[in-house]
Amino acid sequence: MAKPPQSYLRTLSQERIVLWITVAIFGLAAAALPGFLTVGNLLAVIRSVSVLGILALGMSVVIIGRGIDLSMVAVMAMSVAWYLQLLADGMTDGAALALALAGVLAVGLVNGFLVAYAEVPAIFVTLASGSFVFGYVRSQLIPQDAVPAPVGHWLVELGQMRPVGIPVDVYVFAALALVAFAFLRFTKWGRYVYYAGDNPVAARNAGMPVRPMQVLRYVISAFSAFAAGLLTAASLQSINTRVVNSTLLSDVVLVVATGGIGLSGGKGGVRNVLIGAALIGVMMNTMTIVDIPQLYQNLIKSTILLVAIIVDGLINPRDEQTAQQGDI
Repeated sequence: MAKPPQSYLRTLSQERIVLWITVAIFGLAAAALPGFLTVGNLLAVIRSVSVLGILALGMSVVIIGRGIDLSMVAVMAMSVAWYLQLLADGMTDGAALALALAGVLAVGLVNGFLVAYAEVPAIFVTLASGSFVFGYVRSQLIPQDAVPAPVGHWLVELGQMRPVGIPVDVYVFAALALVAFAFLRFTKWGRYVYYAGDNPVAARNAGMPVRPMQVLRYVISAFSAFAAGLLTAASLQSINTRVVNSTLLSDVVLVVATGGIGLSGGKGGVRNVLIGAALIGVMMNTMTIVDIPQLYQNLIKSTILLVAIIVDGLINPRDEQTAQQGDI
């Protein structure tokens, strides 16, 4: 009897396929596009995916645990905008940073509590919280869309740092990737993320703290968003809240989905994020050099995202047992 298509697809490695596609695009761009292989352009490629990669690290922890966080970009932009606005209003740096961190923690805790204990679907919780954060901060706490960093502030100095000629964004991304890898691979709670994402009912029956773990994942996601926002402000010396209405959130999901992290939970890791970020970075840089209009770039990215979601559904089908929700 012939094997079903899913059995053949399971033998494929999406991670390996995406890696080879990235290498192919890189090779074609290097051969056909003058200036692609210059040091400046390669550094631009790496720097362009640093913030995206940091967001994807937080998103991956949530998705591996069978969730999603659509509030990340709103938290990234609005928390840092509020922080910079507090500085502009004369508050000390320590107090302003503490308030911003408290706000980020609150959003993560609310998201996690509503998903874990109120059992509201994550997609609705995080969509609503992201809209609330954007609307409240923009209408009540900051007077304008773009908030500049104070002259001489540590964020400005951070953005100008170039250790060994490499922007500091790259080092921060690498450090956070290493931390995420160590958390998922070598800690008990990191292993719990995979167990709960693979089968929450079994995790509950095994006595794992599934609900607190869900809360922790959304807190980690919120803090990764804050870190990405600080790096954005350091690079641009300001933060523009209009980024909330951009395609950044879909780009984050694109990195996660194309990299090979199973959207049904329980599969993937930091290596998948790095491969997905490499593909998107090389592809976006190539399209920019070729001067493809932004409208068509978005169309190409959305098409790739749709294909990645379909492929993920075929490679990692969710049957009745693994689709169950179970918490303690």
